[in-house]
Amino acid sequence: MTLAIAIHGGAGVVSRDISDQVRQEYIEGLSTALRKGWEVLQSGGSAVDAVEASVESLEGRGSVFTSSGTHEMDASIMDGNGLRCGAIGGVSTVRNPIRLARKVMDNSPHVFFAAAGAEAFAREQGFDITPVEHFYTKHRHDQLQDAKRRQTVELSESELKGKEVSNYNKGTVGAVALDSRGNLAAATSTGGMTNKKAGRIGDSPIIGAGTYAANGVAAVSATGLGEQFIRHAVSHSIIAAMDYGKMTLREACDDVVHKRLNEGDGGVIALNAEGEVYMPYNSEGMFRASITSNSNEVVKIWE
Repeated sequence: MTLAIAIHGGAGVVSRDISDQVRQEYIEGLSTALRKGWEVLQSGGSAVDAVEASVESLEGRGSVFTSSGTHEMDASIMDGNGLRCGAIGGVSTVRNPIRLARKVMDNSPHVFFAAAGAEAFAREQGFDITPVEHFYTKHRHDQLQDAKRRQTVELSESELKGKEVSNYNKGTVGAVALDSRGNLAAATSTGGMTNKKAGRIGDSPIIGAGTYAANGVAAVSATGLGEQFIRHAVSHSIIAAMDYGKMTLREACDDVVHKRLNEGDGGVIALNAEGEVYMPYNSEGMFRASITSNSNEVVKIWE
């Protein structure tokens, strides 16, 4: 059985003016996260364990700010074996949201907990309260101030020209994997969009929009303008086009990303049951990486 994993670190406006040092830091971060999941697969671990490991590595430290100056994080995970899934939305004290989404899938009869209910479930599951300082970084705070001055949710490409730091993107990370037993899985985690209204939920925690996996077909994790990905039920639409419409992985992804979504909306990472990886996007750039039993490690931003 082919092993495969792909990850993304967000899509959107990614300035090409960054220094070689900053670019290399992004490449190394993606490679490290990819390897975390790959090691799980190579040791015989499950696709679910692999995507959780990679996404947890990508979650790192810091999160974008809402317009109220708070942090609200969302995540989801799905096991293609039996369509098991779990999601959380609007949490502010959980260091690794993807771990909590996994607990929802494994330890509750429900799929989605939000806000106070998700925080309460985290305490029940033994999660420590993470201080707000963990989610603060000067870069993210500067993003908020820039967005507020321009009265925008995200900064446009023209407003980013010449900026040293490139990740003025959608603040989203994700992974898809295929394990040695043929099981597929997908996971997505996000801090949302800079200067979003408090309480806004995007596509990342919504099963069928930002995340979907079905054994024998494919696994998809999306990143971009959440409202658009919800409207088009992007992840499930790709899998439905393959399952019912008999499209190939590339045909299905291209149909959704390049024909249904608007230019600049974002992209997806996708993996089929044969271990083929495809990572299309229609935005300025997308942080992404992949490795399979049949291909070497690939890490890209613009190419």
